[in-house]
Amino acid sequence: MDGPASVFLVGPMGAGKSSVGRRLARLLGLDFVDADEVVAREAGMDIPAIFAAEGEAGFRAREREVIDRLTRLPGIVLATGGGAVMDPANRACLLTRGHVVYLYADVETQHARTRRSRHRPLLQTEDPRARLAELFARRDPLYREVADFVVDTRGGGVEDTVRAVLAQLRATGEFRRRRGVGRRRREGRRERP
Repeated sequence: MDGPASVFLVGPMGAGKSSVGRRLARLLGLDFVDADEVVAREAGMDIPAIFAAEGEAGFRAREREVIDRLTRLPGIVLATGGGAVMDPANRACLLTRGHVVYLYADVETQHARTRRSRHRPLLQTEDPRARLAELFARRDPLYREVADFVVDTRGGGVEDTVRAVLAQLRATGEFRRRRGVGRRRREGRRERP
């Protein structure tokens, strides 16, 4: 791929992919893109509505197309949905087109961070914690399969996680902090879709 390297964040619901991704992108001087936001915008409805209208299979088909397109862009930080790694085509895109960081959060942490959310269709069950455990058992090996680095998000906040991710990325020699970039982004430059 031509252009600056990209960073792809994978991990379960509640790991902080969007929050960490936004901050990381500012510090690296890259554009931030949230795959779920792109899917929702292009569908003209939010993710729960996509699930209601098209089922999980319909959402995953949309997600696959978006992941393929976004992972081709140079110089982005991409937050993927928690289930994106279930699709072999998505895993292939992630593995071959950028640096993949697995933001790890155990089931208890996920549950604590998502228990009040009404915008996560897969958790609209009688026992969301059990559902999180089931998803984690299936997805954790796949997150690890595609990851260049694993960063534990349980112990600290967004800033701690961002520092840990930056340390891993800088060790590759491809990423350096760009002074003043975050300020310009906030003051008017739009993020890429």
